[in-house]
Amino acid sequence: MAESNFGTLIETRLRVATWNLWWRFGPWEERLPAIVETLRAVDADVVCLQEVWLELDSGRGSADVIAEALGAHAVVANRADLDGIGFANAVVSRWPIASHDWRPLYSPPQLEEYRLVLRADIDGPRGPFQIFTTHLHWRLDHSHIRQRQVREICEFVLAAPDRTYPPILCGDFNADPEAEEIRMLTGLTSVPVPPLVFHDAWRFAGEGPGITWSNANPYAARDLEAERRLDYVFVGWPKRGGAGHIVGVELIGTEPVEGVWPSDHYGVCASLRY
Repeated sequence: MAESNFGTLIETRLRVATWNLWWRFGPWEERLPAIVETLRAVDADVVCLQEVWLELDSGRGSADVIAEALGAHAVVANRADLDGIGFANAVVSRWPIASHDWRPLYSPPQLEEYRLVLRADIDGPRGPFQIFTTHLHWRLDHSHIRQRQVREICEFVLAAPDRTYPPILCGDFNADPEAEEIRMLTGLTSVPVPPLVFHDAWRFAGEGPGITWSNANPYAARDLEAERRLDYVFVGWPKRGGAGHIVGVELIGTEPVEGVWPSDHYGVCASLRY
């Protein structure tokens, strides 16, 4: 087995995906089966989801449909009530979710978007790990809001129960890799942040720009926006055996399923030593 400064390297893998599912926009009833089939083909161990819809009366939503189809477990966190439908984040895991927690994220009252960060504690077969998912303010001129949200996320990660595996943070950050809020997470800025630094999986192991908002996607093209990378898998510094070391990353959801595009975003799936 390979040797490193972290000792003998772990050869087994953890596949982690993140994907914004575009809530109930567009032909959402047709899109849900396409989402399920895409995730079935990706076969990730854990999937972080944003813009999950949730029927507030029944407590049932798209994450439940996805988890049931994949034979997986799910946890959902929601703050919004859009005519009885939530606008939520979720984690879907092939392994049991032992516990979870979430916290709201800052937003000026006049610009409330009901953002939050969700933590799921996964009982994986080679040890427990913590995964966090979030979705930040969307407007290009809201970097100052996202920077405060990033600080709050780092504080939430640092305050989580003790862990033996590096923290994994996923989501739609609505910011380019060069944006200050992303640079804050990856240690590339002088802006004061909590003492926590992540590897950006795409920057570490990806090929090409890793565009997740692409004008090749007809739903995204309608917004007449520039193509860019908005969706990320971040991982804390590796531990013994290279635990958490990023060994590969790919885009998902980049093709229609039987003529139906699953979402307006592409997702990201990273392979980590675990």
